Amino acid sequence: MKIAVYGNLHQEGHVESLQNIFATLRQNNVWIGVERRFFEYLSVIMPGVEADKIIEDGDFDADVVMSVGGDGTFLRTAAIVGGRQVPIVGINTGHLGYLSEVSADDFDSLFMEIKRGDYKVEERTVLEVSTDAGVVLPGKFALNEVAIQKNASASMLRMETMVNGNRLGAYLGDGVIVATPTGSTAYNLSVGGPILHPVSGCFAISPIAAHSLTMRPLVLADTSEIEITTVSGRSQTFRVAVDGVSVSLPIGSCIRMRKAAHTVRLLQRRGHNFACALRNKLMWGADNR
Repeated sequence: MKIAVYGNLHQEGHVESLQNIFATLRQNNVWIGVERRFFEYLSVIMPGVEADKIIEDGDFDADVVMSVGGDGTFLRTAAIVGGRQVPIVGINTGHLGYLSEVSADDFDSLFMEIKRGDYKVEERTVLEVSTDAGVVLPGKFALNEVAIQKNASASMLRMETMVNGNRLGAYLGDGVIVATPTGSTAYNLSVGGPILHPVSGCFAISPIAAHSLTMRPLVLADTSEIEITTVSGRSQTFRVAVDGVSVSLPIGSCIRMRKAAHTVRLLQRRGHNFACALRNKLMWGADNR
């Protein structure tokens, strides 16, 4: 078995768990590839750590990819894996861990399940994003969302929105989010957007601080192609964030979004299900009376 390992650089409180992870992989004769920046970091907090390959620029051949950290690390790992269709499993050493759901302390049992092939793989829709602005976007694909936002000191944006070539309307406010089902429980949820089942085949458009009560979150089929063009009389630029990484674009730019040709494959334990994730991570239906 070959496993590629990616991680963040905030693991000081999890050294013992990381030592156990690498020891377990070695004891089971697993080929280990480690992203260069993560390996260099591990070499400082875990002297003597070994890898069969130091991964450069996403160049690897593996059966499974491990993302060690929080959901931000998982999103970065998914962007690197791209369309390779290698399943990714998230090992949580972060906070909420909605995507990185398996605790680092529970790695041994998880690994034995992977070794036996006792797991499931869930295909997650990805947004493909492009622009006519002549600016390089922070990413071409989003597993969570694309967020169009006013700059911090700017007045509200007008966002002319088209769906499948037909005018939907103009969103007025601080911005708008186009979220995948995976991202529906992230930024989208925090602005009052709908929670979507992870494999529901939908996108959600949710305004940020809308200046009109008639503009509500909207659910569209993921076959929809969405175009948003910004308008502002008082600002020259706005920001677009792809899975949380943003760049400034000139007002008047058009952002185009559609379903990507590839999916991201999440490796999950057999007992994982959507309802359980809502209850455990979002305290869904909790009654503290």
